[in-house]
Amino acid sequence: QVQLVESGGGLVQPGGSLRLSCAASGTIFSIYAMGWYRQAPGKQRDLVATITNGGTTNYADSAKGRFTVSRDNAKNTVYLQMNSLKPEDTAVYYCSADIKDYRSDFVEDYWGQGTQVTVSA
Repeated sequence: QVQLVESGGGLVQPGGSLRLSCAASGTIFSIYAMGWYRQAPGKQRDLVATITNGGTTNYADSAKGRFTVSRDNAKNTVYLQMNSLKPEDTAVYYCSADIKDYRSDFVEDYWGQGTQVTVSA
């Protein structure tokens, strides 16, 4: 069984920073791409940033220049450093990872439970 557990969300003032973490655990054979998505109330879940196992990154336009995605492959963990936060960044942030389980022949897409980020004065 594979699990993704996020941490680091919370309440922050506009202009502030937060760092989200997401650790994968369980019967992991290999992890490929990892990433972050967010969903604001009443809206669809949107891409924030992704990173391949080789370190290639991709960002949504809204995240470019303010957010940085990184990963520690030894710890099976992906991070999202968020700077210059705006009220419109308020959302539930979910991590995602493409993982091959030891028990499976396939790579599957796993999701964390989500962590709330609220940007407000």
